[in-house]
Amino acid sequence: MSDKILSGKRALVTGGNRGIGRAIALQLAGAGADIMINYVGSEQEAEQTAADCSALGVRAFCCYADISREEDVAKLFAEMVEKLGGVDILVNNAGITRDALLLRLSPEDFDAVLTTNLRGAFLCMKQASRLMMKQRFGRIVNISSVVALRGNAGQVNYAASKAGIIGMTKSLAKELASRNVTVNALAPGFIETAMTAELPEAVRAKMLESIPAGRIGQPEDVAAAALFLASPQAAYITGQVLRVDGGMAM
Repeated sequence: MSDKILSGKRALVTGGNRGIGRAIALQLAGAGADIMINYVGSEQEAEQTAADCSALGVRAFCCYADISREEDVAKLFAEMVEKLGGVDILVNNAGITRDALLLRLSPEDFDAVLTTNLRGAFLCMKQASRLMMKQRFGRIVNISSVVALRGNAGQVNYAASKAGIIGMTKSLAKELASRNVTVNALAPGFIETAMTAELPEAVRAKMLESIPAGRIGQPEDVAAAALFLASPQAAYITGQVLRVDGGMAM
């Protein structure tokens, strides 16, 4: 693909201040897209990511918004339109975990994960769809997980949220295809992030054994797939789930 395959496009990456989201923002910026970094955590990380994107020759901003709150999402998209003029690419990356075995999983922790991971993606897709349908162009990339495809003990809530994202992806893809808007999902496997770094070494070693590629994935592996789905080369691909897992979920 051309180095500036996304020149002139405007991308919003939720949870773009760190980890996979940061890698995706940098990948899209490197391809020429102007970037809006959404965050709820560290403002310093978000500003640094925006600065790193700007250094690649594009416009880049960051905006605080709790994507589980409808009013926050409305303000996020309003700021996106004000500063960048619209949105061509939406990457729904923001997500949380509250892991526990089902018998110990509180309703509050179940709801928290579903509200952020699933409701948040829904609210962002709803706002983006209005703009993309009007301009008759758009690329939506939702970050799911291999956990949605194979399950994982202690993650009933997370698996439910990520499986729900796949269902929404396929349904919205059918709704928007005639308007030249594609909707796809990525299902990352075991990726090296701050979240997975907290896992006990024994757990990490066991997970590594289940990866045919023989290595833990990097955020850049996911970012490369996101760039492809956002690119013109993927214009005839919609409603799909692309696993980025080194063969983990085969």
